Amino acid sequence: MSGNSLITPLKIIASGVALPKNKIFSSMLDEKLNKSIGFVEKHSGIEYRYHASNTDSQAELAAQAIQNTLDASHINPQSIDMLINASAIPVQALPCSAAHILEQSNLREGIACFDVNASCISFITALQVAAGLLATSAYQRIAIVSADIASRGIDWQDKESSLIFGDGAACVIVEKGDGTSGIISYTHTTYTAGIDFCEIRAGGTRRNPRSGMTEDDFLFHMQGKKLFRLASSLIEDFMQQVFHESGLQLKQIETVIPHQASHLSLEHMRQRVGVTTDQLIDIYRYRGNQVAASIPSALHEAIISGRFYEKQSAMLIGTAAGLALCAMLIGTAAGLALCAMVLIPWKY
Repeated sequence: MSGNSLITPLKIIASGVALPKNKIFSSMLDEKLNKSIGFVEKHSGIEYRYHASNTDSQAELAAQAIQNTLDASHINPQSIDMLINASAIPVQALPCSAAHILEQSNLREGIACFDVNASCISFITALQVAAGLLATSAYQRIAIVSADIASRGIDWQDKESSLIFGDGAACVIVEKGDGTSGIISYTHTTYTAGIDFCEIRAGGTRRNPRSGMTEDDFLFHMQGKKLFRLASSLIEDFMQQVFHESGLQLKQIETVIPHQASHLSLEHMRQRVGVTTDQLIDIYRYRGNQVAASIPSALHEAIISGRFYEKQSAMLIGTAAGLALCAMLIGTAAGLALCAMVLIPWKY
């Protein structure tokens, strides 16, 4: 086996999601944008997505995802000793969004909480951070939540990006486990040649009332063709790095859980990377691009549909503003057959 030969202990014990009340069909956007019937669905690949109202709270949405996760698995909220917010869009600049979420949740007051922000791949990065913290035994049970209200930053004049976004939140609860399950590999690369291909310029020190800003700086901007070309030029070498570091090949990975960026990106996974329909978790048609909440929402779908714990291994993968590419290989319940081939013992 090449690459890493040690597994990082991690056990996902629960998952859940939360969605805003407003279910937005593409036909509704046809009317809003004065387009012919079927235009938005054809160009976005989405039948419906969910959009928060202008007064809905991102922190409350995240707290609801946490509570849904706890309730579904009958977990006492007092047993959580750390909260990680893994969202792309903050509630505000300061304090961290995790503090706002903790305030709205039923988790124990006084626990450690902080943000991990790596744009659309924040959740994968947060899993790696959580695994490291659990390995120290200083923490026993961590809640990781991603919640993004992308619709509030949509530029409706931009046909390229305005059609694809949906809002939502997703959560997982993780423990260290017994060392026979967890992270096989984590690969994260960043190419700043694409740093301005996806951006919201305001919200920090770069664009503010003193340094200068416009209302447009608060909206999402994407140079889609440039972004796609750069990502396409990098993906094959990146996948080879992932396979080298994990010691696995694509045919050995039973479930692939990608960022639900667009219908074109998911088709690219099938055509260019070679992911089969049986491997791929695809919820894009009914959620849209939920930014950082996209990957944990797809992970939850894999769990409830019997395509995670019951499989030998799973891969979380995505691209993000930066431009970043990230993938994590996770050993799962049925890995006993595979472990003989790759010399890694794991199970759930």
